[in-house]
Amino acid sequence: MGIIWTIIIGFLAGVIAKFIMPGDNEPSGFILTTILGIVGAFVASYLGQALGWYRPGEGAGLIGAVVGAIVVLLIYSMVAGRRRAI
Repeated sequence: MGIIWTIIIGFLAGVIAKFIMPGDNEPSGFILTTILGIVGAFVASYLGQALGWYRPGEGAGLIGAVVGAIVVLLIYSMVAGRRRAI
């Protein structure tokens, strides 16, 4: 059930992150927004466990997943921006 919950939270986090940081370089569409949020949720869970905020096996909450999705979105924007500049 943990993976399914992470996917659901990740989707919501991706949608919220896209509303917080709209832009031209960002991925768009349902699938990419969902993937963005899921990756953000996994990043937030991993970093939270590494920093001691979450116990092993415990996932990030919605706020942590949104922050993780924003971080992933920032990294994606920087990488996509460099490709366009070259």
